Amino acid sequence: MSLTFFLIASIIISFLAFGLAACLYAWVKKLPVSNQRIQYVGGLIRRGANTFLTREYIILAKFVGVVAVLIFVFLPTPIWKNSITENLTMALAYIFGALFSAVAGKIGIQIATIANMKTAESAKTGIRNAFMAGFRGGAVMGMAVVGSSLLGVSLIFLITGNTTALLGFSFGASSLALFAKAGGGIFTKTADISADLCGKVELGIPEDDPRNPAVIADNVGDNVGDVAGMGADLFDSNVASMSAALVLAVSIDKSLGGAVNAGMVFCYAAIGLLASIIGVATARIGKKGDPTRALNSSTYVTTAIFGILTALATWVFDYRWEIWGASALGLIVGVVIGITSDYFTNDNKSPVHKVAKASESGPAFTILSGISYGFLSTLPALVGIGISALGAYKLCEPLGPGYAMFGIAMASVGMLSIVGMIISNDAYGPIVDNARGLAEMGDLGDDVLEVTDTLDSAGNTVKAITKGFAIGAAGLTVIALLGAFISEVNQAATELGLLDKIITGFDVMNPIVFFGMLVGVAIPAVFSAMLMLGVNKNAQRMVSEIHRQFREIVGLKEGKKGVSPDYDRCIEIGTHGALKELIPAGLMAIILTILVGFIGGVQAIGGFLTGNIVSGLLLALFMSNSGGLWDNSKKYIESGANGGKGSEAHKAAVVGDTVGDPFKDTAGPSINTQITVVSLVASLMSTIFLTMSIFG
Repeated sequence: MSLTFFLIASIIISFLAFGLAACLYAWVKKLPVSNQRIQYVGGLIRRGANTFLTREYIILAKFVGVVAVLIFVFLPTPIWKNSITENLTMALAYIFGALFSAVAGKIGIQIATIANMKTAESAKTGIRNAFMAGFRGGAVMGMAVVGSSLLGVSLIFLITGNTTALLGFSFGASSLALFAKAGGGIFTKTADISADLCGKVELGIPEDDPRNPAVIADNVGDNVGDVAGMGADLFDSNVASMSAALVLAVSIDKSLGGAVNAGMVFCYAAIGLLASIIGVATARIGKKGDPTRALNSSTYVTTAIFGILTALATWVFDYRWEIWGASALGLIVGVVIGITSDYFTNDNKSPVHKVAKASESGPAFTILSGISYGFLSTLPALVGIGISALGAYKLCEPLGPGYAMFGIAMASVGMLSIVGMIISNDAYGPIVDNARGLAEMGDLGDDVLEVTDTLDSAGNTVKAITKGFAIGAAGLTVIALLGAFISEVNQAATELGLLDKIITGFDVMNPIVFFGMLVGVAIPAVFSAMLMLGVNKNAQRMVSEIHRQFREIVGLKEGKKGVSPDYDRCIEIGTHGALKELIPAGLMAIILTILVGFIGGVQAIGGFLTGNIVSGLLLALFMSNSGGLWDNSKKYIESGANGGKGSEAHKAAVVGDTVGDPFKDTAGPSINTQITVVSLVASLMSTIFLTMSIFG
């Protein structure tokens, strides 16, 4: 089959995903909401989320505009040395990447802020109806994000046939995702920490008590951080994995005189989306079913469908089985990484129980035990990523030059093949979390709260799995992007006649490579510190505001009828602080990448990317799993274990959860995007670094 056939098939399947998203959106929207209090509070959450997103996108639009001009002037080579058309194509591809990513986030907010109300109301009729409302709301996000990513990559490749333009599209998606995830993460954890410290710890009031001035901001944060932010993050990972695979595929195809490998990338990616469509459409739960089991079963069904359909396509189109094996290996390792994250964060497993037990001795022991288990959790995941990369490399190496790195890229495509289902599960989490808060604020009763707590617990467990999966996928993606960087450098070196600059690998004993590696290792740590300091400063401002309101608004603390806090003020503090803090961390990573390139050239960048990948994966896994562990230890104690609510163990666990919040929802998942962004910057500027550096 021709490449055009697979491009058209990918576009058709993308529109199928949009069609399913539209049907699910309509289904969720038709569900009734009769409780006026839920409608009022849900409206506040929706308004706050849209206000934050609008302000964030205005700032990011200015950033995208400035970067687009710089790309037009300098990339892929300075405009005075190159065709204006090529630079313009790159700039437009970048803008479209950012635009597609922004639309994906906006769609997520629109459905999540409706589905939370519908889920809370549906919980009155039992767990099945409430689960379907939450899951189908999340699935709208899943289908829209993956449909957009496949459509965007297909259209860019169909129109331009240029893999460098694809990297530009991917950079647009990544740069917007970096700031969306960072900004949303700072906002959500500012509100969450402030609400917990002032409500649970100081006053001993419930988590979603309407007396708490930060409670609406907390629920807004779930949407802007865990829905819009995570959606942009996985949109970016999916686009980056396809772009890296296509760069390598086209390089191989040119030497062979065909387009077989590029067609295979689109074939597998389209089948992955089709498998997710089938998995989402067939997801069900019984009247007394287990939500966690239902979510995991849907993931496993989607995985099996992908494996069977890609094997069939490999047989029908006479593709190489080694490449199918690499793709299948990536997918299997992704599931294993998810299971590992589940073990260290699930409140039914030993690590959570042990941290809860340690909390009886005070918050210091909560922190120490959580950090220890977080570090332990990194080994199986990192070994899994290593096995996947090594296995894919060795499987495809005998096929010929370039196939070894292409195998790693296809393992990344395989791991992200079911990303539609992964995003559906991930978006389900904040929807049911909000539903739990709405049920409490709407006084729907203990039976409804029991249902929403069960749904929320499943959401927390699955969210930990999806974060582990996302980090693993990012790991393979950036290894593939390292291969794409080498391919871009070698192509430029050949065209410029600089055959002595062709790269076959990076020698760590070379001081230029080692210099780049040391700087690269430090970037994720500095990036994380800047984001968490942003949360720290912003949360202190919000805590002061909450104290002021409790002090000055008469009757608020006592819960007198007709007295309500100024919710908007807390939303305003969270928004202003998050938008102020989100740009510096991202710019730091990008600027240092460029500086290293101009100092040490492509060899230094090779070391820089290697150090950045290894350090970033370690920190991302550690922080995400530690944060999830502390969160579920707190919830485990709140269920009645180790003294229950109000006990000393509970207070210690709340402190642990407060520390873990920016770990798991701000810094940890943002590192995924950071390492992708610097890898793309390196690939896009490879020609400049090759010809303009001090020591290169």
